[in-house]
Amino acid sequence: MKIGIFGGTFNPAHTGHIKAARTAVESLGLDKLLIIPTAQPPHKELPVNSPTADERLEMARLAFDEVPRAEVCDIELRRGGKSYTVDTLRELRRIYPDGEFFLMMGTDMFLNFTAWYKVEEILREARLAVLDREDASREIRDYAEMLRRDWGARVDIVPIEPVVVSSTELRALLQSASGAEYLAPAVYAYIVKNRFFGVRPELSWLRERSRELLDPKRVPHVEGCEQEAVRLAERWGEDTYSAAAAGILHDITKKCSENEQLILCEKYGTLIDTFERESPKLLHAKTGADMAYAEFGISEKVRDAIRWHTTGRDNMTLLEKIIYMADYIEPNRSFDGVDELRRLAYENLDAALVLGLKMSIEDVSSRGSQPHPMSQKALEYLLSAD
Repeated sequence: MKIGIFGGTFNPAHTGHIKAARTAVESLGLDKLLIIPTAQPPHKELPVNSPTADERLEMARLAFDEVPRAEVCDIELRRGGKSYTVDTLRELRRIYPDGEFFLMMGTDMFLNFTAWYKVEEILREARLAVLDREDASREIRDYAEMLRRDWGARVDIVPIEPVVVSSTELRALLQSASGAEYLAPAVYAYIVKNRFFGVRPELSWLRERSRELLDPKRVPHVEGCEQEAVRLAERWGEDTYSAAAAGILHDITKKCSENEQLILCEKYGTLIDTFERESPKLLHAKTGADMAYAEFGISEKVRDAIRWHTTGRDNMTLLEKIIYMADYIEPNRSFDGVDELRRLAYENLDAALVLGLKMSIEDVSSRGSQPHPMSQKALEYLLSAD
């Protein structure tokens, strides 16, 4: 049985790893490809705030799920400590006594191979499968020849497409709300949900995922709210990314029934008051905020802006004010007084909030309903601050 061994931190496993795995399976005619995340690489430290070993294992499983004959193996994670290749080969030899092992590695690792721990034993147990760009360099070919001549090594050079991004570069991209194209969709969603690497979810990804939760009739409103939130953020000096994210996600539970809202409250541990329990239709701001935080990897700042976008509250942050007003005055809104609200929102944001809260309280009261107490508190706070 021809068995490939593809080890690494996979922090995270990206499309370059996946392409290399597919190419190796086909080029080497492998019967099995073992993907082996390291517990602790002996040659480097993992970056601060990296996912745990088990989380890297799960990312690898998600990444290589559709690679033919690939199997993610936790052999090094179970062993713990520094992950020396020779120890892994010894253990694999006990599991696969008749296996022909192909140890996969990149060119950087290959050119330092003679410095590895117990090189002779590694070479007795496995062939070296060097993943190199399609036109292998003279340096790689000469080094491979030296290993064959001086060490008796069996070396295969596997041509692969050049790697577009490294894991280090990808982690930096994720922090700047980009890089999703280098990850399998399931891996990206897992990273976002768990907030690995300081990720900021791509706005395009948030739009696509949130659309699945919206009533189609609500989409124009959400698009308008996002656009208005960004414009207001630019006007008043708020982070436009946070404003856009809050605008995109503010109504993600709006179409849920009253019973579904209560189920979401239980799922996410959403705290609700007596007023909201008697009027569950008001809950979409809170359940939407908690769902967005739990599933979409947003910041607490964005979560809170979503939470208060319907009622407002006393001592609102700038982003909370912006999302409240953007929801109120986005371009698709049409009601008496909206033009004055739009004018005020770009001249005096607090004055616009005062007018908007008064209009909202009057509207709710005129329909025989009781306004939410937080709206009254928000209005009183703004008036007292003048």
